[in-house]
Amino acid sequence: MSLYNWDEIPEERVKAKLSRKLIVGKRVMLAQIFLKKGCVVATHKHTSEQMTFVLDGLLELKLPNGPVRVGRGQVLVIPSNIEHSAVALEDTLDLDIFSPVREDWLTGQDHYLRKG
Repeated sequence: MSLYNWDEIPEERVKAKLSRKLIVGKRVMLAQIFLKKGCVVATHKHTSEQMTFVLDGLLELKLPNGPVRVGRGQVLVIPSNIEHSAVALEDTLDLDIFSPVREDWLTGQDHYLRKG
Protein backbone atom coordinates (compact mmCIF):
# COMPACT_ATOMS: atom_id res chain seq x y z
CA MET A 1 0.00 0.00 0.00
CA SER A 2 1.26 3.48 -0.87
CA LEU A 3 0.04 6.99 -0.08
CA TYR A 4 0.85 9.88 -2.42
CA ASN A 5 0.50 13.66 -2.35
CA TRP A 6 0.29 15.36 -5.77
CA ASP A 7 2.18 18.37 -4.36
CA GLU A 8 5.21 16.14 -3.72
CA ILE A 9 5.32 14.50 -7.15
CA PRO A 10 7.67 16.16 -9.65
CA GLU A 11 6.05 17.63 -12.75
CA GLU A 12 7.54 16.40 -16.03
CA ARG A 13 7.48 18.93 -18.86
CA VAL A 14 6.74 16.84 -21.94
CA LYS A 15 6.58 19.77 -24.39
CA ALA A 16 5.88 23.50 -24.28
CA LYS A 17 2.12 23.19 -23.66
CA LEU A 18 1.96 19.84 -21.85
CA SER A 19 3.26 18.55 -18.54
CA ARG A 20 2.30 15.66 -16.27
CA LYS A 21 2.67 13.96 -12.91
CA LEU A 22 2.45 10.17 -12.62
CA ILE A 23 1.47 7.67 -9.97
CA VAL A 24 2.17 4.09 -11.01
CA GLY A 25 0.88 0.88 -9.49
CA LYS A 26 1.44 -2.69 -10.65
CA ARG A 27 -1.48 -2.73 -13.14
CA VAL A 28 -2.80 0.82 -13.24
CA MET A 29 -1.40 4.31 -13.83
CA LEU A 30 -2.86 7.65 -12.77
CA ALA A 31 -1.64 10.74 -14.58
CA GLN A 32 -2.32 14.36 -13.75
CA ILE A 33 -2.13 16.14 -17.12
CA PHE A 34 -1.69 19.90 -17.56
CA LEU A 35 -2.51 21.19 -21.06
CA LYS A 36 -2.31 24.81 -22.17
CA LYS A 37 -4.92 26.12 -24.60
CA GLY A 38 -4.01 24.99 -28.12
CA CYS A 39 -2.00 21.96 -27.01
CA VAL A 40 -2.33 19.12 -29.54
CA VAL A 41 -1.89 15.45 -28.69
CA ALA A 42 -1.15 13.66 -31.97
CA THR A 43 -3.15 10.69 -33.19
CA HIS A 44 -2.17 7.48 -31.43
CA LYS A 45 -3.50 4.27 -29.93
CA HIS A 46 -2.38 1.94 -27.16
CA THR A 47 -3.29 -1.37 -25.58
CA SER A 48 -4.26 0.33 -22.32
CA GLU A 49 -7.87 1.16 -21.58
CA GLN A 50 -8.05 4.87 -20.74
CA MET A 51 -10.35 7.03 -18.65
CA THR A 52 -9.98 10.80 -19.01
CA PHE A 53 -11.57 12.85 -16.22
CA VAL A 54 -11.49 16.60 -16.88
CA LEU A 55 -11.15 18.50 -13.62
CA ASP A 56 -11.02 21.93 -15.28
CA GLY A 57 -11.03 23.17 -18.86
CA LEU A 58 -12.19 21.65 -22.14
CA LEU A 59 -10.72 19.03 -24.47
CA GLU A 60 -11.85 17.96 -27.92
CA LEU A 61 -10.93 14.40 -28.80
CA LYS A 62 -11.09 13.00 -32.30
CA LEU A 63 -12.36 9.43 -32.24
CA PRO A 64 -13.34 7.01 -35.03
CA ASN A 65 -17.03 8.00 -34.65
CA GLY A 66 -16.27 11.74 -34.71
CA PRO A 67 -15.18 14.48 -32.31
CA VAL A 68 -16.20 14.50 -28.64
CA ARG A 69 -15.85 17.46 -26.29
CA VAL A 70 -15.05 16.61 -22.69
CA GLY A 71 -15.44 19.38 -20.13
CA ARG A 72 -15.24 19.95 -16.40
CA GLY A 73 -16.71 17.05 -14.43
CA GLN A 74 -16.98 14.72 -17.42
CA VAL A 75 -15.25 11.38 -17.94
CA LEU A 76 -14.51 9.77 -21.30
CA VAL A 77 -13.69 6.05 -21.45
CA ILE A 78 -11.52 5.06 -24.42
CA PRO A 79 -11.29 1.30 -25.03
CA SER A 80 -8.03 -0.45 -25.82
CA ASN A 81 -6.54 0.09 -29.31
CA ILE A 82 -8.91 2.90 -30.36
CA GLU A 83 -7.11 5.57 -32.38
CA HIS A 84 -7.57 9.05 -30.92
CA SER A 85 -6.09 12.55 -30.72
CA ALA A 86 -6.89 15.64 -28.66
CA VAL A 87 -6.69 19.41 -28.59
CA ALA A 88 -7.06 21.62 -25.51
CA LEU A 89 -9.75 24.23 -26.28
CA GLU A 90 -8.95 25.90 -22.92
CA ASP A 91 -6.22 25.53 -20.33
CA THR A 92 -7.08 22.08 -19.00
CA LEU A 93 -6.29 19.86 -16.03
CA ASP A 94 -7.31 16.25 -16.35
CA LEU A 95 -6.69 12.92 -14.71
CA ASP A 96 -5.95 10.04 -17.06
CA ILE A 97 -6.25 6.51 -15.74
CA PHE A 98 -4.61 3.70 -17.72
CA SER A 99 -4.73 -0.06 -17.32
CA PRO A 100 -2.37 -1.68 -17.92
CA VAL A 101 0.42 0.78 -17.12
CA ARG A 102 1.73 2.82 -20.08
CA GLU A 103 5.29 1.50 -20.28
CA ASP A 104 5.99 3.88 -23.21
CA TRP A 105 5.42 6.81 -20.83
CA LEU A 106 7.84 5.37 -18.28
CA THR A 107 10.60 4.68 -20.81
CA GLY A 108 10.33 7.90 -22.84
CA GLN A 109 9.05 6.05 -25.92
CA ASP A 110 5.93 8.26 -26.08
CA HIS A 111 7.17 10.14 -29.16
CA TYR A 112 3.65 10.98 -30.40
CA LEU A 113 3.10 13.00 -27.22
CA ARG A 114 6.32 14.99 -27.53
CA LYS A 115 5.63 16.25 -31.09
CA GLY A 116 5.09 19.97 -31.59
